Amino acid sequence: MNIADVVGILGMILLVGSWVPQTVETVKHHRCPLNMEFIIAYVAAASLLTVYSYVKRDWIFFTLNFLAALQSSINMAVKLIELSKN
Repeated sequence: MNIADVVGILGMILLVGSWVPQTVETVKHHRCPLNMEFIIAYVAAASLLTVYSYVKRDWIFFTLNFLAALQSSINMAVKLIELSKN
């Protein structure tokens, strides 16, 4: 493992980790305070970057974007349920 891999892994952990508290709060309270337009854009961007990084075989970038897309998708699902109740 080289220094670039270490930096990439640390960045991945920090970025994905930043979604964890929001996702836990969203699931715990069944409420997502995030703006729906932001969530849609984030899910779309992270999903496209997941595909891109898979094609490029960049596994650090793939893991980062896959986990970011997954966590933001959870927030989006809760937000959609929340909006459907109103």
